[in-house]
Amino acid sequence: MKPQQAIRRQVLRGLALNRTPGLHFAGNFLDVSFDHVARDGARLSVDPGPWCTEIDGQADLGSLAILADLALAACIRAHLPSATRLGTVTMNLQFTGAPRTGRLKAEGVFQGFYRQGPRHYGMSSVSVMGRSGQVCYGAGTFMALDPPRGVKLHPVPLRTRHSPEPPPLAPRDLHPTERQILRRADAAIAAEGPFIGHFWGPQPHRTDAGAACALENGPHIGNRVGHAQGGILLALAAGTAAAALTPHWRLSGIAVGYIRPGEGRRLRARSRIVHHGRLMAVVRTEIFGRNRRRVLEVTSTHAALSA
Repeated sequence: MKPQQAIRRQVLRGLALNRTPGLHFAGNFLDVSFDHVARDGARLSVDPGPWCTEIDGQADLGSLAILADLALAACIRAHLPSATRLGTVTMNLQFTGAPRTGRLKAEGVFQGFYRQGPRHYGMSSVSVMGRSGQVCYGAGTFMALDPPRGVKLHPVPLRTRHSPEPPPLAPRDLHPTERQILRRADAAIAAEGPFIGHFWGPQPHRTDAGAACALENGPHIGNRVGHAQGGILLALAAGTAAAALTPHWRLSGIAVGYIRPGEGRRLRARSRIVHHGRLMAVVRTEIFGRNRRRVLEVTSTHAALSA
């Protein structure tokens, strides 16, 4: 099967899975496998394909961040009612430099609830392994929230790679929102370069002050209540920060503070370099949503590649 055919089939399969409520489209599209979920920890995995790999064959950072975010949340949600909405408060990832290749396996470990308050502020840690070993490790905190008015939440289905296949969907069977996602996918397939960068949407560019990027918001990157998914926002910030530097720098760590939901037709990121040494650089990135309200505050570190 040609890569373009495999990508389109993956999108339609993700749309079919998304008809079962509980998980967002991005997770269904990537076919995240909930291999084990318990109160002490969770193991999730993704098998990358041409739909989520970059030109060098590595899984894109957005897919990795979605996997890490879901693993961090899953072991906290195991202590709460199964349909609980969790809002990401912070997520920090440190990268080892190992390539994001092979099946990516994320292990989230529950670290407890914040003790000086109600039982709604959970903490967890995560490690992601790939074919060449540990890709990254990190930590996250999540707040249990009420759903928006008029929105009913459902438990995450916790599918695994051994679960039955969903009934296939043909383009003529799609609802309007599903057709919107498929049209976006078809445009990304037709574009030059890796599919996933065009599908998620961020195309950062350098500016006199650093770098900037505009991301079109929509159901292809929405979470369970329609806000931009936390892993996608992390990848938007990281990509914009990288654009502020020259190509011989690589992301080594990122610390994200989630301030408000990612709402609005477009999300805009801007980055500026706050330190540029010989071996390390530090970049500050902000993301803004509707009415120019700040959504994310991000600090990233970047390591210089060896000569």
